[in-house]
Amino acid sequence: MTSEPMRDPLTDPLLTPANSALVVIDYQPSQIQTVTSMDTELLVRNIVSVARTAKSYGLPIVLSTVNVANGQGHTIPELAEILTEQVEVDRTQINAWEDVEFRQAVEATGRNKLIMTALWTEVCLSFPSLDALRDGYEVYPVVDAVGGTSREAHRAGLERIVQAGAQPISWVSLACELQRDWARLETVPDVVDIVLNSRLLAAV
Repeated sequence: MTSEPMRDPLTDPLLTPANSALVVIDYQPSQIQTVTSMDTELLVRNIVSVARTAKSYGLPIVLSTVNVANGQGHTIPELAEILTEQVEVDRTQINAWEDVEFRQAVEATGRNKLIMTALWTEVCLSFPSLDALRDGYEVYPVVDAVGGTSREAHRAGLERIVQAGAQPISWVSLACELQRDWARLETVPDVVDIVLNSRLLAAV
């Protein structure tokens, strides 16, 4: 069995550790508590797996919160424990793309492919995703690491951004797309632990 030569990681049409960045928006207690489109404990486990994956592959990460300065809580501890080195970009805007510091942080990653996660799907995921698409970015919403205030709202939010050109992925497909080849041994232990040992096999 012979792998093809590794594609140029910058121009690869699929996600690679060199061409993508993770955006994490508003995983705060009040948002988590009002998600009804999926089980909230599963949602938390999934976003933690996404964050672990991004760190394992060295992706730039933009972390944002809303209205923390006015008492709306911080990033949930399960996620903050993974993203210990990230500075939270706090905003008042519901649409993160309308915050200058947030947009500058995204631009500073130098990446055109944005792996988007946010709560809620129909608001804080949809609005910046639509703006990012209009600004020429490629947007990859992680559909099972985001949630809405109802199943209908979650579905409508995803449909809206997909119709605008977003490319939906799951947290498992994200990890496998970044890994791509089991012969890339340096990241195999991490991806096996994140996807299999800590999650899928643990649930059997």
